[in-house]
Amino acid sequence: MSRVSLDGVVKRYDEVQVVHGLDLEIEDGEFCVFVGPSGCGKSTLLRMVAGLEETTAGRIRIGTRDVTHEDPARRGVAMVFQTYALYPHMTVEQNMSFGLRMNKHPPADIRARVAEASRILKLEEYLRRKPKALSGGQRQRVAIGRAIVRGPEVFLFDEPLSNLDAELRVEMRVEIARLHQEIGATMIYVTHDQVEAMTLADKIVVLRAGKIEQVGAPMDLYRDPANRFVAGFIGSPAMNFLDGSVADGGVDAPALAMLVRPGVSLPPAGTRIKVGLRPEHLTIAPGGATHRVELTEALGGVSYAYLVSPTGERVIVEERGDDRVSAGTTVGLAFDPRHLRVFEAETGIRVR
Repeated sequence: MSRVSLDGVVKRYDEVQVVHGLDLEIEDGEFCVFVGPSGCGKSTLLRMVAGLEETTAGRIRIGTRDVTHEDPARRGVAMVFQTYALYPHMTVEQNMSFGLRMNKHPPADIRARVAEASRILKLEEYLRRKPKALSGGQRQRVAIGRAIVRGPEVFLFDEPLSNLDAELRVEMRVEIARLHQEIGATMIYVTHDQVEAMTLADKIVVLRAGKIEQVGAPMDLYRDPANRFVAGFIGSPAMNFLDGSVADGGVDAPALAMLVRPGVSLPPAGTRIKVGLRPEHLTIAPGGATHRVELTEALGGVSYAYLVSPTGERVIVEERGDDRVSAGTTVGLAFDPRHLRVFEAETGIRVR
């Protein structure tokens, strides 16, 4: 049983509190991703689970064990860092087996564990090589293999792909997802990259300033964000946010040049709001040329048009198909009001 439970977890450095009483349940075998901007507390929280940071208050459980003040080596976790931290003078096999050898595991058991980890990570042909003869992706696989051979209850990943180039990041995302499917262990993964979070996670925990903003499955957060912060952080390109107000039982959004009735319970008339629409929910309309195309990004099967509204607000529109707008032209916009999201201007809370 490798369920991870956080109950009122707090972290302070002297007078500065960086984690604020977090409650979280990560189920056995779940792939949970902590995501958020730099400084939100996600790596600190991961290190608290690992025992590398002292927990100021609250309780951490792994399975049925209270490990809040347990030594890191006794928690049943293995951690993979940004840096590979491989011994340069050792072969791949020696790097992967080092911890087991230091703990006096039987040689036959060590060989069996290394062989199994090598099979899972497709490292069999590299076992006799040293780290300098490996690519960045191969080195990271060795670091993951070193964690696998320990047979931990929980795997912890602290931004493991940050030092890889774009192509290798995609490759390693697939490798990590496949690894989770094969071994079925509980995994907690920290990243600032919401694309990694969306593609890897069973559950995403969105953090800001040491607090949890929302927890849920990737597409639940994408389709049903609790507030403007989550709506803007999850999704690439980000959701469009436009100034608006409540008027005549609908939403008056000057940048959209129309009065919209979104089908939610709106606050009183005159209330300032923010209107959210994702780029894929906007389309170029044949009439009503109101928005100037400032530039376009052609990415092959999809392109993004960056528009400027009559009020000067910028809007991103996703385009597919063969007919796409050109910079310098003026176009109209259309959308389905069901996709519109309304947020309180001051608090950022979703209006439902």
